[in-house]
Amino acid sequence: MTAIPQSNTGFDAEILSSTALQAFFNLTARWGLSSAQERVLLGSPPESTFFKWKSEKTARRLGRDTLERISYLLGIARALGELLPSPRAADEWVKKPNAAPLFHGHSALERMLGGSLIDLAEVRRYLDAQRGL
Repeated sequence: MTAIPQSNTGFDAEILSSTALQAFFNLTARWGLSSAQERVLLGSPPESTFFKWKSEKTARRLGRDTLERISYLLGIARALGELLPSPRAADEWVKKPNAAPLFHGHSALERMLGGSLIDLAEVRRYLDAQRGL
């Protein structure tokens, strides 16, 4: 019997990667995002890789950057779920114009689509501040 390969975190890389992708695609479906938007949020992986992930909802091993991006997005979704009165309001918030200085009248999604990991981190920090964290 062969041992399951594990990352240095003690988690099985394929299970972690596949679970992260499933959560990501479930979230982006709720938000009504296009494949092009999803690719940007994931860090612009090659099209063939992205569409394989999307069709199979699995991956052998996602890179650290991709996992961090998904983690930020899931944290954003969780914060919105705590801040807003309904799942629908939380899902719609990402596309609504926002007067907060961070967004300059644009939506959080527009900010996140800047493509940088920092863009995701800034939205997450903003929401954490709104929660008092």
